[in-house]
Amino acid sequence: MHAIVDHIQSVDLHAGEEARRYLDTLTKPPGSLGALEELAAQLCAITGELKPSITPPAVIVFAADHGVAAEGVSAFPQAVTAQMVANFAQGGAAINVFARQIGARIEVVDVGVASDITAAGVVNAKVCRGTANMVVADAMQPEQALEAVNVGVAAVERAKKTGAKCIMVGEMGIANTTASSAMLAVLTGESVASLAGVGTGIHQQQLTHKVAVIERAIAARNADPQDPLEVLAKLGGLEIAAMTGAYLAAAAHRLPTIVDGFIATVAALTACRICPAVRGYLIFGHRSQEPGHEVALRALDAKPLLDLGMRLGEGSGAVLAYPLLQSAAAMIAEMATFDSAGVSDKARA
Repeated sequence: MHAIVDHIQSVDLHAGEEARRYLDTLTKPPGSLGALEELAAQLCAITGELKPSITPPAVIVFAADHGVAAEGVSAFPQAVTAQMVANFAQGGAAINVFARQIGARIEVVDVGVASDITAAGVVNAKVCRGTANMVVADAMQPEQALEAVNVGVAAVERAKKTGAKCIMVGEMGIANTTASSAMLAVLTGESVASLAGVGTGIHQQQLTHKVAVIERAIAARNADPQDPLEVLAKLGGLEIAAMTGAYLAAAAHRLPTIVDGFIATVAALTACRICPAVRGYLIFGHRSQEPGHEVALRALDAKPLLDLGMRLGEGSGAVLAYPLLQSAAAMIAEMATFDSAGVSDKARA
C-alpha cells in the first residue's frame, strides 16, 4: 500500500483554474451551467488536460462477508452475499443493467465471501472467508486489512491496463452498513444512533438492536480514531478495505473516480485519512438514504451530483452519475467560444 500512496500527487489546481477561465469564454452566460462547470474544471484538474477524456469507464464490485451478521443486524441472511455475486456474474443485477447502459466494463471481485464462489468470471482474490464478528474480536488482523487494500489496488491496475479512464467502485456484503457505521462513528466522533440506518430494510426494533451491537463493538475494539488503518482492521470489512485501496490507486493514476453511497463514502473517507491528496480525485455520485451518508459527505466536504432516494449499493449511484461527467467533458471539449462562433460577448463588451 505504501508504494501506491507514494505515487499520489495533488490534483493540478493550475489546470483547474485554466479550465474555469476557458469555460467563461464559451457561448453561455458565465456560470450558467452551474455544478456542471465545476465538474468540468475538476476533471481538468484531475487529468491535467483542458479537454479531459473519461471514456471508457470501468466498474469494479468487491464482495465480502461480515462476521457481525451473526448478531442479526441485517434483513437478509449471509448466504445472500454469494447469491448476489452469482447474479452479478450472470449480468442480472441493477449494477449490470446500469453498467451496460453506459458501456462500462464491469469486474466482480471476491475479496472475502464466506463460501466458495464458482460463478464464471468472478475474480478470486479471497483474503479470508469473511471478517470475524467485531463484537467479540477484531474484524481483521492488520495484515489481512492490508492484503484486502492491495486487492483494490490490483483491481484498478487491471482496469487501467484495459484502457479505463474513469473508475466506479461498488460493494456487496450482508451487514456492511453495520461495519461502515461503526467505522464512521469512530472516524468522526458522531453518535452511532445518528449514523445507523435501516440498511437492506430492517424495522425499528431491529435498528435499535443494530445500534446497540455497533456500540458494543466500538467499545470492545477501542480503535484509535487517528489511525484509519486500525479503524478499518478492527471494525471494517474486506470489501471496504478493497474499495479504500481502489481509491488510492485511482488517485495514483490520476483517474477520475465516482464514489457511490454510504459504504463507498466511508471507504473514501478512510482513503482520504490515509492520504488527503486523494480527495481531489473523488466525484460523489449520489446522496444515499442512509442517515450516516450525510455525516460522511460532510466529513469530506462533498456535494453529490444526484439525490434519488437510493440505498442499494453495488456502485449503482456512481454509474447513474457517470453521464453527467460525460456531459461536462463534452461541454468543455465541444462548445464554441464567443470568438469562434462570432457571438457578441456582452460581458466583455
